Amino acid sequence: MKYLLFCLLFSFTAFAQTNNQYNLIPFPARFSGQDGQFTLTANTRVVVSPATDATVRGVAQTFVNQVKSANGLALAVTPTSPVLAKGANILLTLNKKLALGDEGYKLTVTSTRVVAEAATARGLFYATQTLRQLLPVGQSATITMPACAITDKPRYGYRGLHLDVSRHFMPVAFVKKYIDLMAMHKQNTFHWHLTDDQGWRIEIKKYPKLTQLGSKRAETLIGQYSQNYPQQFDGKPHGGFYTQEEIRDVVRYAQSRFVTIIPEIEMPGHALAALTAYPELGCEPTKAYQVATKWGVFDDVFCPSDKTFGFLQDVLTEVMTLFPGKYIHIGGDECPKTAWKQSAFCQDLMKKNNLKDEHELQSYFIRRIEKFVNSKGRAIIGWDEILEGGLAPNATVMSWRGTAGGIAAAKQKHAVIMTPGETCYLDHYQGNPATEPLAIGGYLPLDQVYAYEPTPADLSPAEQNYILGVQGNVWTEYMPLSENVEYMVFPRAIALAEIAWLPKGPRNFEDFAQRLKNHLPRLNAMSVNYAKRLFDITATTQPNEQGQIQVRLTKLDSDSQIFYTTNGKEPNERTTEYIGPITLTKTTTIRAMTPTGGRLTQTFTLHKGKNKPYTYAIETGNDSDAKTTKLTDGVRGDTPRGRREWVNFFGDMDITLDLGDVTSVTKVSLNFLKVILDKSFPPTSVSIAISRDGQDYKEAIDQPIKYELTGPWDILPVVADFKTARARYVRIRAKNAGVCPTGHPNAGEKTYFSTDEIVVE
Repeated sequence: MKYLLFCLLFSFTAFAQTNNQYNLIPFPARFSGQDGQFTLTANTRVVVSPATDATVRGVAQTFVNQVKSANGLALAVTPTSPVLAKGANILLTLNKKLALGDEGYKLTVTSTRVVAEAATARGLFYATQTLRQLLPVGQSATITMPACAITDKPRYGYRGLHLDVSRHFMPVAFVKKYIDLMAMHKQNTFHWHLTDDQGWRIEIKKYPKLTQLGSKRAETLIGQYSQNYPQQFDGKPHGGFYTQEEIRDVVRYAQSRFVTIIPEIEMPGHALAALTAYPELGCEPTKAYQVATKWGVFDDVFCPSDKTFGFLQDVLTEVMTLFPGKYIHIGGDECPKTAWKQSAFCQDLMKKNNLKDEHELQSYFIRRIEKFVNSKGRAIIGWDEILEGGLAPNATVMSWRGTAGGIAAAKQKHAVIMTPGETCYLDHYQGNPATEPLAIGGYLPLDQVYAYEPTPADLSPAEQNYILGVQGNVWTEYMPLSENVEYMVFPRAIALAEIAWLPKGPRNFEDFAQRLKNHLPRLNAMSVNYAKRLFDITATTQPNEQGQIQVRLTKLDSDSQIFYTTNGKEPNERTTEYIGPITLTKTTTIRAMTPTGGRLTQTFTLHKGKNKPYTYAIETGNDSDAKTTKLTDGVRGDTPRGRREWVNFFGDMDITLDLGDVTSVTKVSLNFLKVILDKSFPPTSVSIAISRDGQDYKEAIDQPIKYELTGPWDILPVVADFKTARARYVRIRAKNAGVCPTGHPNAGEKTYFSTDEIVVE
């Protein structure tokens, strides 16, 4: 921990005194800046020792190629000699006595030479990736790197990044670029999600119909899953798969960058693409299965028959010949049990094997697959659902539904990879959903990723040893193109890379953000379409001592100024500079900007109910934040996307708002969402009433809400006009719609409704 504290303290000094020249990500475990710099010219040699080690020569050649591409300087790789070892060169040396593990290294940069040492070629590779980041961005005949001394090794042995290519196929060139970006940031495991309901993406020679039929879907859902009712589709076929030769090529490419690829073949659920090709593998062998054209979870799963196990063993045999790594990911998540419950074969199989329920049947399925994979000298990884019904003996668990699965597996002495959705799902929104590209939902800003601690404190020191590392997951439902993937993944994956590498201890986000800001030109040079949310401006409100509403503007990029306007005009560097909270006296739209590209436009609705407390006559299981002042925080819901400003009610609503004193009231208004496919139905009726004493109420409206069930999602306003009245209390009642109607995909299930701000004028 003292090394981390040292490096963080040093980093602030480095930025202040050395013109931001040590912008290393991930930052080394132990680091010391030195005076001077090393100059690279066309005469500089990359000297390898021992010269006979082909892997070390490969590391050197990869580094030389990267320098040529980034800086335009052609360096030569040369075997070691006494003269070259002492010259103004870059030395890459294997030192088996170096006690820094397989991935650690020592790096010394002086004005006369550069020396990198490691016990393995992998460690030398990471040393060269640090050297890359010490070099400037851009091409020149002479380039320099600052002097320093580094002793470095990672905290976790597993530092992963995932890519789903089933929902949207990604070309080989992009997959290689993805691996390049991982390697530059010292991530060592690429989880390649190759099969799912929406497409089978890997050639299996014994089963050609998997790619002939299973790799193609007829069309794709338009918009967000619940945006339209009924759903709409683009009518355009989507397909693609990787040949076995292409996969071998990608595997070789990854190996040259010390990235291990873990293929994922989904089972027993997420199997529609496979069942489309071979329907006899399902519980309804005569059914005309179709590759899924929309997202979600489907009841059609593999039937646990001998035919299915024979098929999967054949598939995995071919997969294991292509991917030499230790692990095969077998999915195991989101497997509905409907088909198994309705299958006479499955029910009979359960009786024969004394399985008490379908969860144990899934465990039986996974155990059979694990036994086969283990017989080939490999091990399985599965999503945390494989815990249900009993964990396979040697399985590694990928904890995605929070941390509970990982904790449970570690307590059972199973290896765990942490990837909880709330901190590691890079398909979630990273900025304001109203202005961000369409995403699946959620909210995961950069600083929240960086704050994540992968090892749960609930585990004992011995149990913590089962936490192998951390992974970012990238599901591509709403990422049809590679540039969409880049936008969602970077720079959040870079934050994950650093927390996976840094020693355990306190982290400083401002330090990371400063290094990242200076690292972005490197991403520009690689044509990465990264998100610029680092420069975002965030607005929050709070009352001052006089009860006036103040707006505070903050940003992740701590060293840039904020300029703003409140008069409707666009801000620039000549408008008012933000130096402290902005006091509001009326409904105001604040527009703000930073010179680095940050932008904000947000309207704050000042009204008599702003920040006033409210109480509930009935408890309806509503969101916990509804019990604060979220319904009176001055921010209206502006989009169904993300729904950060909306409060959900899972029963009837009966709220009384206390204005504090009797005051004039002319209007009360609020909005309700209509997102039918998400079971978010507007209430059937709403009543709004006011009272002076909280006992006798005058009702302004008691009316049904009328809307079309079909069509796109919508925001429905409800307004009560009181003309001239005086009141202290405002009571709002809304009647839940009950259950989803016949014809709805969730017919018979309970609905809920969402509202945003109770505005009192």
